[in-house]
Amino acid sequence: MVGDRERILASGFNGYIAKPIEAEMFLSQVDGFLSIPLKRTAGAPIHAVQKQTFAEVPAKKHALVLFVDNTQTNIDLVRSILEPSGYEVTAALSAHEGLDLARRLKPDLILSDVHMPHNDGYSFMRMVQNDAALRRIPFVFLTASVWSAREKVQALEQGATKFLSRPIEPQALLDEIEGCLRKAKGT
Repeated sequence: MVGDRERILASGFNGYIAKPIEAEMFLSQVDGFLSIPLKRTAGAPIHAVQKQTFAEVPAKKHALVLFVDNTQTNIDLVRSILEPSGYEVTAALSAHEGLDLARRLKPDLILSDVHMPHNDGYSFMRMVQNDAALRRIPFVFLTASVWSAREKVQALEQGATKFLSRPIEPQALLDEIEGCLRKAKGT
């Protein structure tokens, strides 16, 4: 649309590639953006913010987070946000694998998707709640599914500590996790 390019660039993006995409030109256009130095500015793209957080890595890991999601891309994304901020992340691709890891590792927080094959996030949460050694671990849902406010409230009433929707800004995810951990420790 007319004005899209200017609006996109004014919002902090480094460039704009119009559709239809010309296959012959696309790779060279993208390659041109890959060499742009990253700098933090108001409204900076998410990758610029993530790159800056690497310099802020605490000397010590301060919490173990178990992330359960059946999509490796989501696991990689969560790792790229949490690990540079000092969290140790262990991941499972299913509810049963997550339960096994939770029992062995006793994580400080469990982060789980809702939609997974075989057992969804709700049944995984019930398995955790039914285990006396795990039930006090904060359990946070992180999902890209569109959920109504009623469904979020039901998840919280069933025992979830938080119900977060993706996409989520990296700093917002970090703040939510830190808040859950502080609350669990009573500080």
